[in-house]
Amino acid sequence: MDCCPCCSASCSPRAAPPEPIDFAHFVLPASPNKALAAPAGFTPKPTFDTPRYALPPAALYALVARVAAAEPRTYPLAADPARMQQSWVARTPVANFPDVVTAAIRPDPAGGSDLILYSHSVYGYSDFGANAARLRRWLDAISRAAEPRS
Repeated sequence: MDCCPCCSASCSPRAAPPEPIDFAHFVLPASPNKALAAPAGFTPKPTFDTPRYALPPAALYALVARVAAAEPRTYPLAADPARMQQSWVARTPVANFPDVVTAAIRPDPAGGSDLILYSHSVYGYSDFGANAARLRRWLDAISRAAEPRS
């Protein structure tokens, strides 16, 4: 049996894939156990701004999947290429808590792509900065692999 990304036990069923997030109407929870990276001017206000990427949406979608696959303790949870959205379970290193990371790619008007990344804890009120640190690490890896436009 495969290891379950939500509990790390082979005897448990896999987590149900999350529903796609409607980022056009997204509301951040009040708790501090999340981080959002999105283009400048995005509502709600992101924790970090993401650049516009000079890649077509499908290429950025694939790049984000490669970055996620290279992350330790990170497991695919859902992929919806038609909506350009994908999600993973990312386990924290010490306590092994599950966090969910969702990426959404949007075409930008100039021909490239915009990236939205949302990482949040499944359990607990505080995450001690784990979700923000994860998004910084992912954004750094994506930037190294793709030349962002200004």
